[in-house]
Amino acid sequence: MAVWKWIVETAATWTAVGIWIRLLFSLAVGMFIGIDRGLKRRGAGIKTHVLVCLGSALVMLTSEYMFRTFPSAKADMARMGAQVISGVGFLGVGTIMVTGRNQVRGLTTAACLWVCACEGLAAGIGFVDGAVYGLILIAVTLKLLTRVDTMIHEHAKVFDFYLEFTSSRCVGAFMDTMRSKNVKIVSFDIAKNKLKGEGPSATMSVEVQDKSLRKTLLSDIQAMEEIRFAEEL
Repeated sequence: MAVWKWIVETAATWTAVGIWIRLLFSLAVGMFIGIDRGLKRRGAGIKTHVLVCLGSALVMLTSEYMFRTFPSAKADMARMGAQVISGVGFLGVGTIMVTGRNQVRGLTTAACLWVCACEGLAAGIGFVDGAVYGLILIAVTLKLLTRVDTMIHEHAKVFDFYLEFTSSRCVGAFMDTMRSKNVKIVSFDIAKNKLKGEGPSATMSVEVQDKSLRKTLLSDIQAMEEIRFAEEL
C-alpha cells in the first residue's frame, strides 16, 4: 500500500521519475486493452493501442510542460487533450466496416481506441489513480459484460437473419410462410444480387414471443425451398 501511495504521489509530480511512471503506466494500459483485442483477432491490436495510449500521455505531458515553462503565455492545458479525444475518432473509423451482409464490425475496437486515448490523457497528466479505476472498469466491460451481452442476445425476442433466395419470385412465398408460423417481421431489407441469374439477398429482423421457436426457426428457414442460404446475424 505504501508503494502504491508513493507511485501515485510521485506520478503527480513534475520530475523525471514521475514522467517515467506516467509513460510506463500508459504503456501498460495500452498493452492490456490491445491484448484483449489481439486475442479476438481484431484490426487494432497491441501495437496500435500502445501507441495511442503513449501518444495521448505524451500530449498531456507536453501540455503541462508548456504550462510550466511558459506561464506568461497562459496556455490552456486542456486544449491539446481535447484535440486528441476528437482526433482519435478518425483512427477508430478505420476499424469500423459494414460487411456484405450488412453486419457492422469494429465498433468495440473503435471504442477501445477512444477509451485508450482517454486513459493515456489521464496517465499523462499524472492522474494515475483515476486511470487505474478506469482500467478496472474497462476490464470488467471487456470480460464480464461480453458474457452478459451474449446472454441478453440469446434471450432476446428480436433477432436478425441474413437470407439468400433462389429467385426473386420466392420472396412473397417466404413472407407468407413466416406469417403462418406467427413470426412477426420487424424489418425486411432486400438487395439485388450483382451476379446475373442469382436470386436476391435480404437482411431480416423478426420478433417471436415463444422463445422455443427461436431454437428451431433457423433450421426451418434453411430447409425451405425458397432459401439458398440463411444464417443468424
